[in-house]
Amino acid sequence: MRHCSVQVRGLLTREEMDRYNALMEVGSYLEKQGQYDLSYVVQKEVDILILPAIERLKEKSRDRDRATAEFLDSLRRLQEEDDNGE
Repeated sequence: MRHCSVQVRGLLTREEMDRYNALMEVGSYLEKQGQYDLSYVVQKEVDILILPAIERLKEKSRDRDRATAEFLDSLRRLQEEDDNGE
C-alpha cells in the first residue's frame, strides 16, 4: 500500500484520517495474505479518499503564492515611491 504525503495527511479531517488509517490497515493485511488484487481495490479507495485533502493543499499553495505576489508588489511600489521622491 502506498501512503500519501505527510502534507496531505496533515490536511485530512479527523473522519478522513480515521477512514484512511482503517483502509491502510486492511490493505496491508491483504498484501500480507497475498491478495494483491483486493489490496489494489483498497488502494484506489485511499486515492479517492485523499483527493479533498490534495485540493486543500493546492489551495494553501495558491494562497501563499497570492500573498507573495502582493508582498512583492508592495515592495515594488515602495521602491518606485522612493525613486520618485529622490
